[in-house]
Amino acid sequence: MGTIVPWEPFGIRLFLRGHNKVTHVCSPMATGELIRVCGCKGIRTCLRCEDGKSNEHLLQNNDLKHYDFVYDPVTKSAVRQEKGARQSFQFPGVFLCENFVSEDEERELVAAMDENVWRQSQSGRRKQDFGPKVNFKKQKVRAGDFTGLPAVSRCLVDRMRRTPLLASFKPVEQCNLDYDPIRGSAIDPHLDDSWLWGEHLVTINLLSNTVLTMSLDPGSGEVRVAVHLPRRSLVVLFGEARHRWKHAICRKDIHGRRVCSTFRELSAEFLPGGEQEKLGSELLDIALKFKGTPL
Repeated sequence: MGTIVPWEPFGIRLFLRGHNKVTHVCSPMATGELIRVCGCKGIRTCLRCEDGKSNEHLLQNNDLKHYDFVYDPVTKSAVRQEKGARQSFQFPGVFLCENFVSEDEERELVAAMDENVWRQSQSGRRKQDFGPKVNFKKQKVRAGDFTGLPAVSRCLVDRMRRTPLLASFKPVEQCNLDYDPIRGSAIDPHLDDSWLWGEHLVTINLLSNTVLTMSLDPGSGEVRVAVHLPRRSLVVLFGEARHRWKHAICRKDIHGRRVCSTFRELSAEFLPGGEQEKLGSELLDIALKFKGTPL
């Protein structure tokens, strides 16, 4: 098994925050025929808008030195084998629950999603949004056309709240994403907003296994931790994993159709005692009636 060596050469608590936003327009197919807009912007690409000369996705084009680890849900640590030694460091902020939904429930959930329209999104994804109207740049939010989370999610939220970590979890937004290797689907490393969204990011992974890649660059090379997500599992990011480590789904880790639902709660600013408590209460009242249709 080798010697277990603590791994903290870069000062693992030095973290980066934030990510850039850019814009882009899709390109035509090699035949010269224009294809339907794929949703990619700026440096984001999918297989539909790449020119065929380069099949390397942004997530695979890395010049930094990398240190790759795998998350161990038993010890809650990141581990790797290096020169005969098993190196590791504690990796807090990840909760993984396998078989959160049954096979029958999975079929019902995906069938319900497919009855609604999937909208094109960036990097080969399709999406369905159930949530308030938000302008993150101006930090403004309003109900808009929001009618609540979908009816099929009521039992899922009830089940989540039976987990001690999520006992007080009240989601105000649900985002369904559809990934497919035919489109080259992926999502680049990013941090979710912390002005509006609260402590817990909750995702249900459906139809296929995949890997959630956590990463940070403390200045001496990027550290990456692969969190394996089994089909029908639930994963929660909180604490350091939520606020300090970026998360991504790499193109290479999509081997078949993958559908996921991510649920987000409100930040303290919109909860009782916060400056926007009234607005937060109104949004939660809409969300938890479970009468929503995708926006």
